[in-house]
Amino acid sequence: MALACGGRATLSRAAASLLGTRAASATACSVAPRLRSGRSTSSPGVTPLTRKGSDAGTANAAWVSNVATCNVSRRQLSSRGGDVDYSSLMAGPGTALHDDIMESAARKQTGVSLKTLIDTGRGDLLSGEMGLTGQDSLSTKQKMLIQVASFLHRELPIRLAHRVRDLESVPDMLAQKSVQQVREWYVISYEEIRKFPRPVTVDEEVRFAELLKGIYQRHAPVLLTMARGVWELRESFGPKDASRRGAKNRFGDFYDFERTHTFLDGFYMSRIGIRILIGHYLALQEAGADSWIGMVCQETSPAAIAEAAIEDAKFVCTRQYGDAPDVTLHGRLDLTFSYVPSHLHYIMLELIKNSMRATVDFHGLDEMDNNPIRVVIADGEGNEDVVIKVADEGGGIRRSYMTRIWSYLFTTADPAVQEGFINLGEVESDHAKESPLAGLGYGLPISRSYARYFGGDLSIVSMEGYGTDAFVHLSRLGHHSEPLP
Repeated sequence: MALACGGRATLSRAAASLLGTRAASATACSVAPRLRSGRSTSSPGVTPLTRKGSDAGTANAAWVSNVATCNVSRRQLSSRGGDVDYSSLMAGPGTALHDDIMESAARKQTGVSLKTLIDTGRGDLLSGEMGLTGQDSLSTKQKMLIQVASFLHRELPIRLAHRVRDLESVPDMLAQKSVQQVREWYVISYEEIRKFPRPVTVDEEVRFAELLKGIYQRHAPVLLTMARGVWELRESFGPKDASRRGAKNRFGDFYDFERTHTFLDGFYMSRIGIRILIGHYLALQEAGADSWIGMVCQETSPAAIAEAAIEDAKFVCTRQYGDAPDVTLHGRLDLTFSYVPSHLHYIMLELIKNSMRATVDFHGLDEMDNNPIRVVIADGEGNEDVVIKVADEGGGIRRSYMTRIWSYLFTTADPAVQEGFINLGEVESDHAKESPLAGLGYGLPISRSYARYFGGDLSIVSMEGYGTDAFVHLSRLGHHSEPLP
């Protein structure tokens, strides 16, 4: 739950303890521990304190740190961003490997649902005759792991190939060195899996799991590296000083670049799917509490996750401002349901952090205690969704800004943060504590992607001059298949 109020992110003591081991309790899962390469969660940081009663637009820079994408024409793009030296790319067009990738990219991806992940992890979908070597002597778990490994051996190359093709469809992005690095990671991972034989024995399954561990770690910093690529693209559009001020240049406002935003939205949603498939399979290898099946906790507690997110957000807010607003919990605090806790924690941390920042900026430290943030958990036996509301009185968002809060291409982060991260060395993962992703405008759109991945949603309703309500909808049934492009 690494959050940053300025530039760098740190991991709070509570976050580290929550993420370090599986929840031992069989009654409530708070935050899912995951692989070493990506356990913590970072979100955009908090800017310095403004005067009490400041402009709602300024006070809510936390909510408006993301802005839509550009009015650049295709002709301008092709003349500017299309200068890709394909001969320098790994597995460029015309090579046998590229032809194989494009052939795989032409195949349809197979979507999975939360219920499918649970049923498969239990072994409920095992067939009587699987054609496995020494099948009769295998345990149910061994059969299940081989079944999942065989599916991933077929499915992952298709998904990785789709991502390579997607990257090649936006030459303006692919011209950037960081994006070329991401493409290379996908190509390498594709080739590694294609060269590995389909796992049909316990030994082959174990070796395949080791291969996927390496791939999971290789792709850990994809989000940050793509953010760096966007920064490189923005810098190529005009003078640095004009770009920093958000001024127009001869290519228009960079943050109005809708085509790139649409691409990034789909790309990140697809990346969540790949991370879920690999992460869930690797988590199934571990022995955990009965309530856990891979990455899914069947007794996920929204209240426990909210409490953890509140503590982490307070830690960060206090470090930046010296204090933090109060947050109160209401509604179905005893509710548990099947979900991926790490996804929900990311969402809650982002929303609570934004509300804290807006509250302090709008009211000031002296008055913030009179305006607590409210987290309400609503659910009923017949409800389609679990709904969580995060409500603040932090001044609201201007109506003209509402379309901008979901964009990846604009941020109000300190220019020093933006400029510094392009020269940052390699980091272990997107959410490592040294990652400068905090403050780069990815929190809300990524949170919405997490919510939508299993059929939910995230929406924002704001009243300028008063406050903002964020609504998280999470499907209770888990039948929704992932939204594959």
